[in-house]
Amino acid sequence: MSLDSLKSAIPDFAKDLKLNLGSVIGNSDLPQQQLWGTVLSCAIAARSPLVLRELEPEAKANLSPEAYTAAKSAAAVMAMNNVFYRTRHLLSDPEYGTLRAGLRMNVIGNPGVEKVDFELWSLAVSAINGCGQCLDSHEQVLRKAGVDRETIQEAFKIASVIQAVAVTLDAEAALAAE
Repeated sequence: MSLDSLKSAIPDFAKDLKLNLGSVIGNSDLPQQQLWGTVLSCAIAARSPLVLRELEPEAKANLSPEAYTAAKSAAAVMAMNNVFYRTRHLLSDPEYGTLRAGLRMNVIGNPGVEKVDFELWSLAVSAINGCGQCLDSHEQVLRKAGVDRETIQEAFKIASVIQAVAVTLDAEAALAAE
């Protein structure tokens, strides 16, 4: 299972996704750890068993055990944070913003990899999950750490393509099962 297998599964009507998937992963300027951590965390966040099964082995082969675990941790903690902070932000009552979250998120402070890498993966997952507050927070941390906009955009480009591939392939699978 691999990136090539995933690309070959994409139907002709979604040729742009096939090209974009090859481009955002195959031609990325991100260092390998940032790239494959982003790919893995986004494959998890996209919630597609097929996409995850196809991309996980290659991600695992390109990541240290610590980075592999940290990328999975980013997807896990952001699944919680994105719902919590998006909801708090969307509620019209601003008092929710003054309440203590009371949720454990220790992995953010000690992810086991470079903070910048974990923040980049968290931003990419937040893009898939649509949490504007989390996107702003992670983008600001990355910018303060000296990460340029092109690198940040590269992460959410990967997120957007993986999400689109997941939606497309899952829809095709559902239609084939009818």
